[in-house]
Amino acid sequence: MRKTILYLVVLVILAFGVYYFLFRSNDSNPYSIKEAGFTVKDTAAIGKLFIATSDGTSVTVVRTDSGWVVNNTYKALPSTLNLILITLTQQAPLYPVTKNAVDNVIKGLSTDGTKVEVYGKDGKKMRVFYVGGGAVNNTGTNMLIEGAQTPYVVQVPGFNGYLTSRYTADMKYWRDRTVFNIPAEDIKSVAVHYALKPVNSFEIIRDNNDSLTIKADPALTRGLDGPNTRRAKVYLKYFTNVNCEGYLNGLSDMDTTLKTAAKQSSIDITDKRGQQHHMDIYWVALNKRSKNISESSTDVPDDYDADRLYAVINNGKDTVMIQQYAFRNIFHKAYEFFQKDGTGAQPQEAPKNVMMHKDQ
Repeated sequence: MRKTILYLVVLVILAFGVYYFLFRSNDSNPYSIKEAGFTVKDTAAIGKLFIATSDGTSVTVVRTDSGWVVNNTYKALPSTLNLILITLTQQAPLYPVTKNAVDNVIKGLSTDGTKVEVYGKDGKKMRVFYVGGGAVNNTGTNMLIEGAQTPYVVQVPGFNGYLTSRYTADMKYWRDRTVFNIPAEDIKSVAVHYALKPVNSFEIIRDNNDSLTIKADPALTRGLDGPNTRRAKVYLKYFTNVNCEGYLNGLSDMDTTLKTAAKQSSIDITDKRGQQHHMDIYWVALNKRSKNISESSTDVPDDYDADRLYAVINNGKDTVMIQQYAFRNIFHKAYEFFQKDGTGAQPQEAPKNVMMHKDQ
């Protein structure tokens, strides 16, 4: 009986030792870091991330005084960055890959794996590991610490999917999607020109005394109330934190699509520093996903999608998809700035002396 108890005690100690040295995610344990240290608890200490995929694509994300920057050029998309940082703090090894699967897993990691390098603010490497596909039993993701002999199945507790896609090097998932982020007080002028209905176009200009002038087609403003500068002041606030849905750069047929697409509008902003911001916006053709395929939309011609638009920004360098909803406050019309308050910021019908059509 005593021998049995002794054996049980020894087994418990051995089991605890295996767990402690192999699975405990603790930076003070060098063996844990060397073989299975996939967890980085202190993400505040991270200064740089480098992610490279087997096809040669890579991104370098660096923490700067003004925020995280991708490839020394673009502001990082917060959602993508935060997802990776959260993953680093939560991912933990479940168990080593079985011996009969080690060779195949390592081969897969070497040919199709994603390399992840984590650096501290001091520039020193904190972690380097490879991310592969899903484990055989679909309960985790195959990973290998650089220099280790054994890959592990790694999982975020409570998450049953693969972690592979979180470590993306695709720039379209990394770039910040801000289109406009200009404080109202920094705007010198803004002009919106509607291609299908130019009479709706307008321009708001700020002089050196911060007074606003509203320019519009005289044929439209004749007979309307005087300029409503309060509405103009409110309108200038709509150009902060305006985002696109995503980047369309690199799509093989995008250039052809834009050449044949009908233009919806253009937006020109000049800030007080003299910097100019130009945006060309195009209609998206009606498609199977269009909500207005069966029911017309008030402000959108029947041939076009009522929810999304193409846009070209950054001096023609980038093509993006934008949502009508995100730009609803920007797509005001000239006559709205020549009405008294109480009429409605976006009246459903045009003034009686102006014929308005279901377009812009």
